[in-house]
Amino acid sequence: MSTKVLHVLYNDDDVLMEAVHATRSAHHHIEEVYTPFPVHGLDKALGLAPTRLAICAFIYGVIGLSFATFMMNFIMIEDWPQDIGGKPSFSYIQNMPAFVPIMFELTVFFAAHLMVFTFFMRSRLWPFKQAENPDVRTTDDHFLMEVALHGNEEELVNFFKNTGAVEVKVIDKH
Repeated sequence: MSTKVLHVLYNDDDVLMEAVHATRSAHHHIEEVYTPFPVHGLDKALGLAPTRLAICAFIYGVIGLSFATFMMNFIMIEDWPQDIGGKPSFSYIQNMPAFVPIMFELTVFFAAHLMVFTFFMRSRLWPFKQAENPDVRTTDDHFLMEVALHGNEEELVNFFKNTGAVEVKVIDKH
């Protein structure tokens, strides 16, 4: 079964935002919006749910802090205790102020690196993935809104031309 979509091109982000509001208020389904740079407020205008990546970052930071604590306790207290600067080597708590930089660095390291992997998996980006960009102009200076075509085609084309679209194309998706 083939479905038709409209590729509506804009050359200004403010016009795009107004068109998204008009399209949503007219109850048309926006499949995707392709932009050459992040447009502030577009996610809210599209009605997208807020991201939960910050929760993942916090969990990854806690994992890094736990790993740092376990590693330093094992290396510096249990496995190879050393007298460094006269500090006692039999208690992790008494040595913890010296370990704060390591704890901080491993917290940031784990959070940053695991967030990269989470972002790539969540975005379904992996090596050798083919680009899904429908129009190369969206990487330069145009904004593309992909809208599902239901109902009268000519009426929808006129609707989008009235929103300030530079170009409106009907595409048959297989």
